[in-house]
Amino acid sequence: MRAVAKYGALVTLGSLVLSTLTAAPAGGADFAGTSSEARGTVVAAKRAAAAGITFRACPKAEMLPAPLKCGTVEVPLDYTRPDGERIKLTVSRVKASGRTGAAGGEGKAVETVRRQGALVYNPGGPGSSGMAFPLAAMMPEWKRIAAAYDMVGYAPRGVGRSAPLSCQNAADFAKAPTLAPTYPTESYKRERISRAKAYAQGCARNAGASLRHYTSLNNARDLDVLRAALGEKKLSFMGASYGTYFGALYASLFPSHVRRMVFDSAVNPAPDQIWYRNNLDQSFAFERRWADFRAWVAKHDATYHLGTTPDEVQRNYERVRAEVAHRPAGGKVGPGQLHAAMLGVGYYDDYWAIRATALSEFLKGNTKPLVDQAAPRAAAAVDNENSNAVYTAVECNDAPWPTDWKVWDRDNTRLAEVAPFETWDNAWMNLPCAFWPAQRQKPADIRTSAGELPPTLILAAERDAATPYPGALELQRRLAGSVLVTERGAGTHGIAGGTNECVNDHVEAYLLTGKTPVRRAECAPHAEPNPVSLDERSGRGLPPVV
Repeated sequence: MRAVAKYGALVTLGSLVLSTLTAAPAGGADFAGTSSEARGTVVAAKRAAAAGITFRACPKAEMLPAPLKCGTVEVPLDYTRPDGERIKLTVSRVKASGRTGAAGGEGKAVETVRRQGALVYNPGGPGSSGMAFPLAAMMPEWKRIAAAYDMVGYAPRGVGRSAPLSCQNAADFAKAPTLAPTYPTESYKRERISRAKAYAQGCARNAGASLRHYTSLNNARDLDVLRAALGEKKLSFMGASYGTYFGALYASLFPSHVRRMVFDSAVNPAPDQIWYRNNLDQSFAFERRWADFRAWVAKHDATYHLGTTPDEVQRNYERVRAEVAHRPAGGKVGPGQLHAAMLGVGYYDDYWAIRATALSEFLKGNTKPLVDQAAPRAAAAVDNENSNAVYTAVECNDAPWPTDWKVWDRDNTRLAEVAPFETWDNAWMNLPCAFWPAQRQKPADIRTSAGELPPTLILAAERDAATPYPGALELQRRLAGSVLVTERGAGTHGIAGGTNECVNDHVEAYLLTGKTPVRRAECAPHAEPNPVSLDERSGRGLPPVV
């Protein structure tokens, strides 16, 4: 299942020296594949450094406002053939403001800040675009960082307008309503196997020979080419969720190119976890987070009237599932759409109030909040299909997956006995990897030795479901000198720039000064969401629930 991340509070962030250009990537370059791939990266980076990036007003297709500027950088489709076919990645930027505070504004004096280069951000996925990240420069939580850094986002290969990948017709991908049985029948399993085979074949048919080049290792190589194109001798990078995985690959491939790196909500990088076991662990962790949500709803029964215990909340949720299975809400929201919407509560607790309101209102006869939140939007169909295609291609290409359906059936049947909320839906999303037509890679053994890397910062919420906490511990073991900041008792996925000032202080201190705690630090959890009923929301003039 996609480990979707958001940056901070936004819902769903010099010249190159000759020695850098001519030296082969250091560290774990041997696991990246052949020496020709290492040489290809050097060639591509040198070419990108010479060309730079021309930033202009963003194309209308990006729907990004000023002051963002957009450009492109060329990367090889195949790093063993750097002079062969090339693709363009889209890049966005807001230049460092150099100033914090505002003269005469709220009593704050102007503070001039030295520019420290570009901060490149990736929000995860695989398949998510970071093109909107520079908008974070306008948020208070990022103001000091945006004063010192050019805020740079980009769309990885295959995503958005970066040589977009597609595996099926977008309208077919967005069909609704759909089923999502917690305990699927044998006939339903056969149907999903057939659909997974067809999807894998669609990816191969649409992408052709290029399909095998959508990998995490190529994403890491692309990142080094982007660094060179930005004119940066060393990279400052923040990756969330999946972005931590290829960010860690980058750190292993190019340790001498790293300036500062923040890994927000870390994927477990152990080779035997990529990607089949990570997805099983994720399904197990979502069960706990679903329980956290139900406990919170029960605590606020006076607002939602969904039950005073988590079990009562579960029963009312099952009532909603049964009703939309019988009569889809708005003709579009069936169990599949309901489940997809409710999955958001496992990622971000700022969804808790609006999702609880939607359930509560539905049971009172008002279907509009649920339809508004869960019905597929035609305008998003192409982007959603594209995102799913890239997710599938990268995860299927990165590692071996079981090819025997009996293995999937055994493992997910057992897991669903203790973690029914997400298990089978997650399995269906990844099942095309069982029938994948492209050659698969062996996962890299990510690790660095003492002194290879400057200190790097790992952030983790203790109850994160999308990237369970053991992954952060494993990443710290593998990246020598890394420092872990843990938000205890919390489960939001992607915690930098959010509402926890302790976390934000660590991020800001690190990016602005390079300072970190000695090895580990802890932050208390951010405040629980404030329950707001639909009536209260309307009365306070708040924006509509989305």
